[in-house]
Amino acid sequence: MNAPTDISMKTDDVLKVELEVFRRQHRDLDEAIAALQERGTADQLTLRRLKKQKLVLKDKIALIEDRLTPDIIA
Repeated sequence: MNAPTDISMKTDDVLKVELEVFRRQHRDLDEAIAALQERGTADQLTLRRLKKQKLVLKDKIALIEDRLTPDIIA
């Protein structure tokens, strides 16, 4: 995926689609990590890589959510 990472140039509709894709990927990674840990067949390096990918997705999700949610000044 060679898509630009700068979210300031993307429309809200594009960001909403990306947000759903990232959430699904995050959920899939979570399930994969849980399955590997349950079976006890995964090596620690694989688990670490999957967890790192999950954290990267979590950061992307938070960034997009911040962009889509307007600041409310009380």
